[in-house]
Order: sequence, then structure tokens, then C-alpha cells
Amino acid sequence: MTTHFSKWLLAALAAVILAGCSGGEQEVVAKPDPVHFESGDECHVCGMVITNFPGPKGQAFTEREQHTRKFCSTKDMFAWFLQPENENRDHTLYVHNMAQTDWEHPDDTQLIDARGAFYVVGSERTGAMGPTLASFATETEAADFASEHGGEVFAFADITMDHLNAGMTMHDMGGMEGMHDGHDMDMAEEAGMAGDDNMEEDHSGHNMEH
Repeated sequence: MTTHFSKWLLAALAAVILAGCSGGEQEVVAKPDPVHFESGDECHVCGMVITNFPGPKGQAFTEREQHTRKFCSTKDMFAWFLQPENENRDHTLYVHNMAQTDWEHPDDTQLIDARGAFYVVGSERTGAMGPTLASFATETEAADFASEHGGEVFAFADITMDHLNAGMTMHDMGGMEGMHDGHDMDMAEEAGMAGDDNMEEDHSGHNMEH
């Protein structure tokens, strides 16, 4: 009797364990495949049209929502990913493998897992708006590129904001200042419009008094 009960109890426990494992597997979200860059796609960071620029591009699929973020350069992808709200999330990231595609017009069939890629920082090759990070599937490919075009090789986990800022040129700084100037102009125009409206209201009120 005791032996029969023990066998029944073990069978029940096994069923519970299998059910738990099965439920856990159902909750796992499949890793999304990379998508093509379309002609009208805009960079999630800077708003520039992605396909207007040479060099490797980046993509991100957010961990939970699976929203797609596209970037005109690997530099912009890292600028987004290295923000506190993103860097500890399990986002799916892709970049072009530049050992297998043309620099001027990267082939979207050569998009690879960004986390497993290697990057050349500080090379002479430029991407959107200036310096960028050349991306490669292997460390050997990255080292070969660096030997020809300069720069240093880093793994994904070793890239920091310092690497992104170190490559900024005066052209980049001018572009950023231009963005701020444009924002200031918009604010000034809005303030001016508000001022004009107030003057009109004051003038109307003055006429009514007369």
C-alpha cells in the first residue's frame, strides 16, 4: 500500500513539474528577425532619412513591446542603447556586417546580432553625420578593417558613451548646435506669436474702452 502511494505521489509531482516547465516555455518570446530599411525610414535618434547615408546601420526590437527602432548609424544605435532605461534591457539588436557588404549601400541581408559583433572605433570611414562604429561579425574581420582604415577594435559590451563622444568632429558639433538653434527659433516664434495675440487682445480691449 505504501509503495503504491509513493509511486502515485512521484507521478503527481512529475506531472506538476512538467506542467510548470511547459508553461514557462510558452512565455518565452521568439527573437524577431531583422527587417529591411525602407526608403522613407527615419532614424529614431536624429530623425534623418536612414537610406541617405553610407555606413552600417542599426535596428532594435524592444524587449517587451517588440517595437522596432531604426538608426541611421551604429553610433546612434549605441547612443540610444546606452541610456539608463535601455542598457539593462534584453532588447534585440542588429547591425550590418561590413565585411560582407558595400560601405556606401549596406545590404540588409547582412544584418547580424549586434551583441555578438565587434566594432572599430575611430576609423577614417564615416557614416551618417560623421564618424561611426564599423561593425563586423568576427574580431578578425574588425582587426583587418582597422589595419587598413585605422581605429581600435572593441566588443559590444566594451562600448561606452566615451567612445561615441571621442569621435565627434566640429561638423558634428555644428550639427548639434544647429538643432539647438532651430529649437530656439521655434520657441522664439511661438513666443512671438503669443505676444502678437496678446497685443491684438490688448488693442481690441483698448478700442472697446474708447
